[in-house]
Amino acid sequence: MNADTPACSRRLPDDQVDLVVEVFRMLADPTRIQVLWALVSRELSVNDLATHIGKPAPSVSQHLAKLRMARLVRTRREGTTIFYSLDNDHIGQLVTDAVFNAEHAGPGVPGHHRDAADLATLHPATVDSTPARSQGHRA
Repeated sequence: MNADTPACSRRLPDDQVDLVVEVFRMLADPTRIQVLWALVSRELSVNDLATHIGKPAPSVSQHLAKLRMARLVRTRREGTTIFYSLDNDHIGQLVTDAVFNAEHAGPGVPGHHRDAADLATLHPATVDSTPARSQGHRA
């Protein structure tokens, strides 16, 4: 991470601050967090997302529309199906960091600190697609 570089000490322009606030506003909803977390390493259709997070497809679709307007997700059409993915790696990193930070508030060893065997038990289908992270992170 580049948190110790001089660029971080600069004052942000007001319009950029407004955009950052809007991103956090979009993240301040449990359904949208579930949607973004599900999209961290893959693309999914509305129906697949709805099934994955246990919400009705019309509700998920409304949240996706907001996330798309905020440029946090993008779409790809294949026939009559629209697939959603994160708009860029920064969104994935932001959501991943927020989830990892929240895991530290709970009891026991945070999920992202567990070894591959533990992760395979917790997330059997996604272990291989989860990016390894260690730089700039403290236990």
